[in-house]
Amino acid sequence: MALADIRRGARNEQGITEILPRLAERFGPRFQTGEAIRTQHAHTTTYIPAQLPDGVVFVETADEVKAIVGLCAELKVPVIPFGTGSSLEGQVNAPQGGISIDFSNMKRVLEVNAEDLDCTVEPGITREELNTYLRDTGLFFPIDPGANASIGGMTSTRASGTNAVRYGTMKDNVLAVTAVTATGEEIRTARRARKSSAGYDLTRLFVGAEGTLGVLTSVTLRLQGIPSVIAGGICGFPTLKDACDAVIMTIQLGIPVARIELVNTLQIKACNAYSGLTLPEQPTLFVEFHGNDESVHLQSNEFGEIAAECGGGPFQWSADAEERAKLWKARHNVYWSAKALRPGYAAIATDVCVPISRLADCVAQTEADIEEHGLLAPIVGHAGDGNFHVSLVFDDKDPTHVAQVEAFVGRLNARALAMDGTCTGEHGVGQGKQAFLPGELGGSVLLMRQIKQALDPDNILNPGKIFSTL
Repeated sequence: MALADIRRGARNEQGITEILPRLAERFGPRFQTGEAIRTQHAHTTTYIPAQLPDGVVFVETADEVKAIVGLCAELKVPVIPFGTGSSLEGQVNAPQGGISIDFSNMKRVLEVNAEDLDCTVEPGITREELNTYLRDTGLFFPIDPGANASIGGMTSTRASGTNAVRYGTMKDNVLAVTAVTATGEEIRTARRARKSSAGYDLTRLFVGAEGTLGVLTSVTLRLQGIPSVIAGGICGFPTLKDACDAVIMTIQLGIPVARIELVNTLQIKACNAYSGLTLPEQPTLFVEFHGNDESVHLQSNEFGEIAAECGGGPFQWSADAEERAKLWKARHNVYWSAKALRPGYAAIATDVCVPISRLADCVAQTEADIEEHGLLAPIVGHAGDGNFHVSLVFDDKDPTHVAQVEAFVGRLNARALAMDGTCTGEHGVGQGKQAFLPGELGGSVLLMRQIKQALDPDNILNPGKIFSTL
């Protein structure tokens, strides 16, 4: 990753000049062109520079989305979907200008089929809003990326998070989508049946496409029953490798852990300071089990034995909801706690994912790399599926420091790919990970480009993401 790779594309000034008054006439105050609003709809979560759209439309229906995309297609103006703006790799930037479609007013639950364990929602609803709505049904949507992201954004970036080790990622939990294509036509990719062999799997094509193939207007999701008992706790280890070894053994023995999060010593120190915890400053696993009294007790004891075998312990666990909530809130705030280690500095949250058997090696080598180059970079990870994150805290105004950080990100990705891993476990490609995609997928990137070209020949759907150009 390098700032030099974050380029602006050619703007269609004539089309943009023509579309602005037409959208203002149709949408009135729901169409905004003020700089403050446009800045809020560009990318601001990491140090990737913001590239502002020319206008923002706050849509309320799928028909409005169809009309906007149709008009953008007619005038060849880019369209950029916007959920909550929590993406990490520049996915909501507008490198060629254009129109940002804000889905914050499209958050209805369209249908809940409790007997079939599924629901259909509009893309603007957030995961927390959805689970609040579902609470009385005894069901919940398990994917938890940490941020209170929108379902549309989570689908578009193929998000996962802390529960992925048990419940999978968005690709495993999206049954169907409706999407507006580059022609302004709305399509549905599948029915609600749990399996189908009817042609191409278009649902999987749109999950993770980052808005480059279509603009989502609804998502049909797989749901789960709320566990009768949820228990969790923490376990410290002498070294990061010992903690990783415990994770590997837990997964390989088939213990159905719901969450197993790796937090290194520096990140524990940051969490203590930022979230008011008093945890021992050592490599630590945050663990959670879902089930009934008997199964949770059995799983917790089995994990405790594994931890002891790997030099860790004691494993302190509890079914108390308030205690668990405090721990997981601290885990979800790791980005902000890392930034607080050096006030006034910027931070990059970057991730890779490797096969579970290589996790210990990859994490140990990464921690050694951080120490060797004198970087400030806590590590956390969804360790149960081999995915870990590094939060690099640095002076973004110092070119030397920026170059050091970018070089580290390059080494981190090369290390993961050498272990048959991926350059992005759950953040997506966006603008920030484009340079590593050819090294991971080779000729498959050309096929991706051909699919994009076929479905969006004028390159109006979130251009500049996944590929810098067509």
